Amino acid sequence: MAFSATFARFIRIPILAAMLGLLLSGCGVNNIPSHEESAKAKWSDVQNQYQRRADLIPNLIETVKGFAAQERTVLEAVTAARANATSIKISPEIINDPEAFKKFQEAQAQLSGALGRLIAVSERYPELKSNQNFLTLQSQLEGTENRIAVARRDYIEAVRVYNTELRTFPGVIWASTLYKSNKPMETFTTATDLSRPPQVRF
Repeated sequence: MAFSATFARFIRIPILAAMLGLLLSGCGVNNIPSHEESAKAKWSDVQNQYQRRADLIPNLIETVKGFAAQERTVLEAVTAARANATSIKISPEIINDPEAFKKFQEAQAQLSGALGRLIAVSERYPELKSNQNFLTLQSQLEGTENRIAVARRDYIEAVRVYNTELRTFPGVIWASTLYKSNKPMETFTTATDLSRPPQVRF
């Protein structure tokens, strides 16, 4: 009899542990890490698209230079803006560092502005606008700008979900107990180009 009572207690412990685990998972204990990983994945997409744009720029500059070498100031501005944007060290912690994130965002905005001026200059050169290499770069750059806009939008939404989870019930309980090291993530402060990507017309 004593054996059966001990055995029943022994069996009850794993059952209670399993029920407790189910209860905790039902209360959203896994939401914070899940939302965090989703936001990090979206951030990687943003970085990839900005890198894709940066990789297109040298070919674009060389093509423009072949037809409009006299536009040296504009070409140098694009080169400098690209160098500045790609020189910023991107660590995984950047999305939790307001200062570093702001610096990254400003560098990308500066590059967008410089590209815009280069695009405006190209309007003065019909031969450039009809060059096949230039047309190919135009298509690639336009597609990349669209991808950047989509990636930024998706990242902003993922960060909104994650940050909301940290601040609302029951997430705020887990954030203050199990996930104390988790901090709100940074997001883009301007909504430019999110609903209407830059027009890249040559």
